[in-house]
Amino acid sequence: MKARTILGCLSLIAFTPAPNFAEDFSALEQSEGDLLSGVLRAIAYSGFREGQHPDRGQGANYPTDEQILEDLTILDREGYRLIRLYDSGPNSQDVLRLIEEHDFPIKVMLGIWLSGELSNHEGCEWVTEPVPADTLEANRLKNLEEIEKGVELANSYPETVVAVNVGNESLVRWNDHLVADESMFRYLEVVRSRIQQPVTTADNYKVFSEKGKSLGRHLDFAAVHTYPIWEGVAIDEAMEFTKQNLLEVREALPDLPIVISEAGWASVGSEFGERAGEESQARYLQDLSEFCEENNITLFWFEAFDEPWKGDPGNPMGAEKHWGLWREDRSPKAALDGQEEVENNMEEL
Repeated sequence: MKARTILGCLSLIAFTPAPNFAEDFSALEQSEGDLLSGVLRAIAYSGFREGQHPDRGQGANYPTDEQILEDLTILDREGYRLIRLYDSGPNSQDVLRLIEEHDFPIKVMLGIWLSGELSNHEGCEWVTEPVPADTLEANRLKNLEEIEKGVELANSYPETVVAVNVGNESLVRWNDHLVADESMFRYLEVVRSRIQQPVTTADNYKVFSEKGKSLGRHLDFAAVHTYPIWEGVAIDEAMEFTKQNLLEVREALPDLPIVISEAGWASVGSEFGERAGEESQARYLQDLSEFCEENNITLFWFEAFDEPWKGDPGNPMGAEKHWGLWREDRSPKAALDGQEEVENNMEEL
């Protein structure tokens, strides 16, 4: 997920058809065989703490082994058996190594991060001028290196890596790391030809509904992002809106399994006003978890831990910093109490 300003959110809403809440959502029902690695509850994991960050042009400051082990222990204790990593760089390599060295019962959907190969200065509001051609070419070469790393990791950890996603929001029209459709299709096929695990790209639901079979033929499943709060939707309408998003994907790709690779609700967010909050986060997680349980849809909740490095460094209340179920200090938020209630209800069924 990438931060969007209020203007960006409003422009996205303008292009989003009003949801038809009278729809029949039975088309979203899947079988247990459509679950990714047989798992319902999954979570996006990026463990950057205060003062830590990925490489933003001046080098990275990664979590230590001890910090990663603390995080994996927390996720294991909470019952998460499937996590999503976003790239194939040093931090992801450390996570995979530590999972296997310490025998954590955790599987991974591994990411291959794609940098922008197109200048999206006319479509992305935070790119204010054309990106130089030499930068785009350097990004293309970087992407080829990242693909090699991802393939190597998938083949080196075949028992832990259960799927690979190539690119994260690399096709949606409002982002800054845009990749051409044809390049994405080629990258997907290269990865599919070189690993045994299922392969996808993770993106906004509109990408799948609009590109349909031209994209779907290169995927083993659709990895869908849905964020009602970013699109101006209140918590009372959030689940119906989410189901409508998924139905758009199902109508475009009737034969492809759907995985929710990102869905979440900010516990704090100056962009969202009263719509953000721990109570709403807990409610959306509970409602969405129950829906996914009923329909055999794997849900990667976004995300495990708050990440202070994200968003505007001058705005500590910015939403990008506050999507976790745990705060940056690893203390749990209210949503985890609600999740325990959902699990207890499921056990009684």
